[in-house]
Amino acid sequence: MGCAKSKESSDQQGKSLNDPVRKSNTALYVKDPTSNSHSNTNNVPSVPSPTSGGHDDVVAVALYDYEGIHEGDLSFKKGEKVKVLSEQGEWWLGRSLLSNQEGYIPSNYFAKDNSLEMEEWFFKGVSRKDAERYLLASGNKVGSFMIRDSETNIGSYSLSVRDHDPTLGDAVKHYKIRTLDNGGFYISPRITFPSLNNLVSHYKKQGDGLCQKLSKPCISEKPQKPWEKDAWEIPRESLRLEKKLGAGQFGEVWLAMYNNHTKVAVKTMKPGTMSVEAFLMEANLMKALQHDKLVRLNAVVTKEEPIYIITEFMAK
Repeated sequence: MGCAKSKESSDQQGKSLNDPVRKSNTALYVKDPTSNSHSNTNNVPSVPSPTSGGHDDVVAVALYDYEGIHEGDLSFKKGEKVKVLSEQGEWWLGRSLLSNQEGYIPSNYFAKDNSLEMEEWFFKGVSRKDAERYLLASGNKVGSFMIRDSETNIGSYSLSVRDHDPTLGDAVKHYKIRTLDNGGFYISPRITFPSLNNLVSHYKKQGDGLCQKLSKPCISEKPQKPWEKDAWEIPRESLRLEKKLGAGQFGEVWLAMYNNHTKVAVKTMKPGTMSVEAFLMEANLMKALQHDKLVRLNAVVTKEEPIYIITEFMAK
């Protein structure tokens, strides 16, 4: 289970007219500039083609509850299994093995069945610095822990544990988890384990050289849902500006709520700062250059001034 999950890539149109189509009561769907589809109309979201290459039986398990908020969404409960029909982009198309209903699911709410991401103590892609911030957050106690990807050794893992020092207070200690040639794991060569599950079970029973005996996995907040599929040019009224975060020469930055359910950051551009045409050229480039390490550009409002730039909201 990770605190942060994979991000968006564009979806392509599917071949079945009976596939569910995601819509919004307020969003005006305009083709995403990163989309490769050439046959979509301006107001119909693209539908991805089925997963290809022998992935017909990919099953994912829900890590959190989700109540669908858009037409075409599939609601589910934590632990529910879904057969993945298409895993293009951030919204996957799936069929619930419980209800047999089909719909779109937020991919960062799921882990592949029997994968490491299903474990509550595994935090995929979390850095050493973020591990310390998460473990020292309120709700976690001494002995709280996580296993994460190693930043220095690709394919290896690290164990991070919350510790307490009478003089310095709470801190986080990190341990390298080394891999054996036969696939086993160890922290100390005195004792090895066939799996990470076995390693965790052992150190939950006894500290055995660690700063603390492992207690509970680090608390993981439910991730924000991926941006609404294919919503690029959105109605101004779908945004509610809530708190001014800053201002500059070209405009202001606000914390806003999109469609009453998603926190976003909105940059308002002062009238006359840039033509709509020039802005859209720059926005299309920004959209195409999205990367996990960059703040995501989600949508724009350009039909009238002031122009709005909508990005993901980074709380910290």
